[in-house]
Amino acid sequence: MTNTLCFELDPAGIALITLDAPGRSVNVVSPDFIADLIGAVERVASDPAIIGAVIRSAKTSFMAGADLHHILGMMGRHEAITEALALSEKASVGMHRRLETCGKPFVALINGHALGGGFELCLACHHRIMTDDPKATVGLPEVTVGLLPGSGGTQRLPRMIGLEASLPVLLDGRTLGPEAALELGMVDRVVPAAQLLDAAREWLLSRPDPVRAWDRKGYKPASGLLNGATALAMSVRASAIAAQTQHNYPAPITILRCVFEGTMLPFDRALKLESKYFAQLLSDPVARNIIRTQFVNKAQAAKLARRPKGIAERKARRIGVLGAGMMGAGIAYVAAGAGIDVVLLDRSSADAEKGKARYAAVLEKEVQRGRRTREQADQTLARIVPSSDYASLSGCDLVIEAVFEDVAIKAQVTQAAEGVIAPESIVATNTSTLPITELAQASSRPERFIGLHFFSPVERMPIVEVIVGRRTSEETLAVALDFVAQLRMTPILVRDSRGFYTSRVFQTFIHEAMALLAAGVAPALIENAARFAGFPVGPLALLDEVTLELPLKIINENRALAGDSYVEPCGYPVLKRMVEELGRPGKRHGKGFYDYPADRRKHFWSGLASVFPVAATQPSLQEVKSRLLNIQALETARCLEEGVLTDPADGDVGSVLAWGFPSWTGGTLSYIDTIGIRSFVAECHSFATAFGPRFTPSKWLCERAERGESFYPT
Repeated sequence: MTNTLCFELDPAGIALITLDAPGRSVNVVSPDFIADLIGAVERVASDPAIIGAVIRSAKTSFMAGADLHHILGMMGRHEAITEALALSEKASVGMHRRLETCGKPFVALINGHALGGGFELCLACHHRIMTDDPKATVGLPEVTVGLLPGSGGTQRLPRMIGLEASLPVLLDGRTLGPEAALELGMVDRVVPAAQLLDAAREWLLSRPDPVRAWDRKGYKPASGLLNGATALAMSVRASAIAAQTQHNYPAPITILRCVFEGTMLPFDRALKLESKYFAQLLSDPVARNIIRTQFVNKAQAAKLARRPKGIAERKARRIGVLGAGMMGAGIAYVAAGAGIDVVLLDRSSADAEKGKARYAAVLEKEVQRGRRTREQADQTLARIVPSSDYASLSGCDLVIEAVFEDVAIKAQVTQAAEGVIAPESIVATNTSTLPITELAQASSRPERFIGLHFFSPVERMPIVEVIVGRRTSEETLAVALDFVAQLRMTPILVRDSRGFYTSRVFQTFIHEAMALLAAGVAPALIENAARFAGFPVGPLALLDEVTLELPLKIINENRALAGDSYVEPCGYPVLKRMVEELGRPGKRHGKGFYDYPADRRKHFWSGLASVFPVAATQPSLQEVKSRLLNIQALETARCLEEGVLTDPADGDVGSVLAWGFPSWTGGTLSYIDTIGIRSFVAECHSFATAFGPRFTPSKWLCERAERGESFYPT
């Protein structure tokens, strides 16, 4: 018995190597595993009594890939590229290549997911047998974490199934189920799970030749620019990558280069080339940012890293949702999908039924597309009970208020709900801007009052901003986090303030765009700069989507509360003019910064240039990109300084998941670390001089810059 695998020998001379990483729910490629498998391969190779080997898993899946915590620990260090090269070569040459060329045949039994380094191990084996379970998948999704397969994946797969067929798997991170994998040639056989071992024994007892095609004399790869299909695939893919990534993500183009160059080399030289490219990507900050934020930090948040200790877990069995509009109905839908009974309450039974009907249509589409069975859809829908009677909230563990952003209305429904629910039940508000402590004044139990800010559309936005008021108890926070976990969503923890974190920072994005417009920057330059920076949509188009009325309403409410001390955001004059003078409040009304003709695509309003004349001299694309990125990062830093955020990880996860801050940056605070805090502060000072005090870094941030103190350890 070794640390990560078990070695047995059956009477027929077949070695059974069972992967079973201790203390983990899945097997991962780690230094311990590499050492253990190398030892097992040598044992197979050196024992004349062994005719071949089976590699299988004791887990419910085969292998998940690399240990991302270990990978992340290597990044950012001076030795990173050297360590990455050594790690890749040890796995690729010392482990997989030795297995492949040791003279004995190996079979991989794929009983579940085999992804990344796990599937690279399967590719190194001489035969691959996969279970017929439709939930099982194989693939090489390293591109999604900013890396490339570093253990032979970019070289074996094209040689096995052809360069053109391999590119979608490598460049798009596609994963395939059993039948698709068999059809493409990624696996050799598909059988029921109970027959996996028998099928492997049958193949090994046939004494197959363990020499791979690329190791045979005279092997010639069918690639290179002289191959017309290869040349076309490479040129088309290169153009598509440039359009998709805007050169912000180095992994896809590096994979393309590695495949093209490697398949024209002898196999062993190709593996060394792959290791070199792997090391380059691993030492790049983009891979570090993606892995840290979207995998490590997101996973920690989903596992409730901020949950108060010592409080027993409590799961919701029945909840109430006040307000059956798009947001309230969406919350009811995801809760019902998680197995929770929901009372969906509105002013009238008809309004409540309408909210339920919206998601009955969604479920019907899911059934038609094969994503749910009819029984699953019916069970989900049955858990949602529409109502107009507050008495129906009796027995609810949690009530979520999702009515209009109006303090008086929220107070009214909160008090009505509290008159029915049990004393230990919790009330949550789905406000996006109104302070929780202020809303809790209407509650008779402010210690059991909390903010749960969902994002629209709820079913597609897997993040919840959990906002703690001044009197919110630790127990209430724990219960709220438990509920978010039940929904299989990612919580970020935020302290109470106006706008909290996500709304507060997001509004700097849209206001900076409007300030640029007012200053004469061409609308197309603003939108394109945002897209080139990595935002999914331009800020003016985004404003049209959310409507210009909403941020204008928020400004008016804030001014009424703050009085003479209120400082209007830089985009206010544009908002006011567009809504109040020009009557162009956004897409819902068919007119905003864009026009929305019924018979063709949206386009900029033809009158925009006359209202906001375009200046003769335009700023550079880089300047506009930096202004849009910097203003959000600067506001996030202020949130951390003020204690609105308690951890940089929540700021980064929230910015990427909630409003689409470019994932290559790792999030707003990782962006500062990526360009360097000293450079960031210097550029903000320059922008403050040129464009106004909103760009002025705080004393706290300037002092961090002087010390060279990043937000994450390097």
